[in-house]
Amino acid sequence: MTDCPMCTKWNDEPALRIAELEHTYVLLNRDQFFPGYTFVFTKEHVTELFHLPPRVRQGIVEEVTVVAEALYNLLRPAKMNYELLGNMVPHMHWHLVPRFATDPLWPRPIWSEPHGEVILYDGEYAERIALIANHLKP
Repeated sequence: MTDCPMCTKWNDEPALRIAELEHTYVLLNRDQFFPGYTFVFTKEHVTELFHLPPRVRQGIVEEVTVVAEALYNLLRPAKMNYELLGNMVPHMHWHLVPRFATDPLWPRPIWSEPHGEVILYDGEYAERIALIANHLKP
């Protein structure tokens, strides 16, 4: 789908790539207000889990779980948040957000109030991406 920003995100933001899995891409969110905030999104344009064959659906959920576990093991947050909305960008994608009791919006949802973006230097993105990618490996 040509007008879907998620369909082109992997190619548009190569510096934020963490991993390419069987069914999904894993990309660090540019805004790191919530450290480790990561996207997991389907390679194919799909909007609903029930549109997928059971084997693919199970594979995607397993990949989301593996990424969440890697983030958790690396960052040791108080809680992992999983957001699968699709109202504004109708392409299946998860927002995986490690949450810490020290974050300014704790324990409210990340969308509860606006916040300034935290933009890292290129080297900081690369370092964070490498740490997450290393935790994804068996």
